[in-house]
Amino acid sequence: MDESSARAGTESADERTASAEEGLGTGLITISTDRSLDTDAAGERIETALAEAGHDIVTREHVVNDHDRVQSIVLRIIDREDVDLVITAGGTSIEPDDVTIEATEPLLEKHLSAFPELFTQLAYDAVGTRVVAARTLAGVAEGTPVFCLPGNADAAGLATEEIILPEATHLTTLAAVDEPDEEDE
Repeated sequence: MDESSARAGTESADERTASAEEGLGTGLITISTDRSLDTDAAGERIETALAEAGHDIVTREHVVNDHDRVQSIVLRIIDREDVDLVITAGGTSIEPDDVTIEATEPLLEKHLSAFPELFTQLAYDAVGTRVVAARTLAGVAEGTPVFCLPGNADAAGLATEEIILPEATHLTTLAAVDEPDEEDE
């Protein structure tokens, strides 16, 4: 990082691309009232897939199904300078207390509209019509790709392994916000 970027506390798109090639920093959030980090099979599956692909989990957190808490923690993770990618696991079904989609969607500046469609197609091939209750969301907030996945380990693994990992570096590069250097101001 050059001196002006260091002073500004930001990375340029080129620096972020180089960082992504070394491995992405991921914020992983479990959203559940009845699971903890110790009992979160979906989070474990996501973490394992990311690690095997050479990416780091820079923070892994748990929050209960509460709209304001979910929105707050997702926003806090997006704002971290060491996070290139945010993935949530849980709270996306149609149960009354599942609020991940509703809490996260307002934070997104751009939606990755093909993600839910692609997930549905792949999940249908795996579980048939049970996929009708699965909701997912993906988009970009403040230059950071965000993915909201089901809390089911197989569904979370499918989304991570088949969709997110093949595209993660490309998406983080495309979404990177280039902050102006102090010299440019």
